[in-house]
Amino acid sequence: MGDGDGWADCGLGHTHWGRFGAAGLLAYHRDPGGQVWVLLQQRAWWGIGGGTWGMFGGALHSHEDPVSGALRETAEECTLDTGLVNVHGTSVEDHGGWTFTSVMGSLSELPRVRAASSETRRAQWVRAEEVTDRKLFAPFARSWPRLRDAMKGVVLVVDAANVVGARADGWWKDRAGANLRLRDDLKALNAGVQGLPGEIVRFDRCFPEVVLVVEGAARSVADAPANGVKVVAAPGSGDDQIVDLVQGTGLDTAHLVVTADRELRRRCEAAGAAVIGPRWLLERL
Repeated sequence: MGDGDGWADCGLGHTHWGRFGAAGLLAYHRDPGGQVWVLLQQRAWWGIGGGTWGMFGGALHSHEDPVSGALRETAEECTLDTGLVNVHGTSVEDHGGWTFTSVMGSLSELPRVRAASSETRRAQWVRAEEVTDRKLFAPFARSWPRLRDAMKGVVLVVDAANVVGARADGWWKDRAGANLRLRDDLKALNAGVQGLPGEIVRFDRCFPEVVLVVEGAARSVADAPANGVKVVAAPGSGDDQIVDLVQGTGLDTAHLVVTADRELRRRCEAAGAAVIGPRWLLERL
C-alpha cells in the first residue's frame, strides 16, 4: 500500500481516491490496416465503478510524477510490459486541489494483456470506435471524447539555421558550434514541453520526438555522438528537407515546425504541419 492510498476532497465538493491525485494510462495501437485499438480495464465488481470499463490507473504516491504513477499502476494491475509504451503526452483534469492525469502512450505491437491484480476483472484491447459500446466508468466516459482526439505523437522539427540566428551566442563565428550547442540544449525537452499550441494536440505536457535539421557548414553536427535528439543533415536546402519531413504526416503524428521563415511557414502549413516561431522554443530551453 502506498502513501497515496486514501480519500481526498476537491474544491468541487467531491471525494476522490488518491490523497495526492491519481493518474491513468490510455495505451493504444494502430495496426497495419489503420485500425486503432485501445487497452481497457474492466474493474472488479467489489471496487469503485465495479464492472465498468476504463483505463488502467490509480492513486499517485507523494514522491512520483503522473507518468511514473500511471505506468506503475498499469504494471500492477495487468501484464502489459509498460517499458514498451511510447509516452506522447498528458492531459490533466483539475477538480480544484485534486487532479487526474491521463497519460497517452502508443505501442508498436498489440501484445496479449491479462489481468494481474484483484482490482482487474479483465484486460482487453478494444476497437476505438467500439469503446462507447461498453458500460464505461463514469469519469472515463466524460473524458473519452477529449482523449480519443489526443491519440497522436508530436514531432518537433527545428529549423536549426533560423533558430540559431535568433540567439546571440556568436553563431556567425562558428556555425557548427552554435548548432551543436542548440542540439545539446534541445535535450531539455525530454522532460516534457508545456504550452503546445492548442491546434496540434490538446496535451498539458507533451513528450515530442525532436528533430533538428542542419545545413551547410553545420552538417557535421549530424556526425556528432547522439544525445537523444535526432539530427538530420540536409543534402541541399534545409527548407526543402523540412518540407520533405512533414509531408509524411499521418493519422498518428502531428508535426510542429519551429521557424520564423515566412516562406517555409507557408510551405509547411500547405503540407499539413503547424508552425511556431523560435521564441516559443527558446523560452522552453
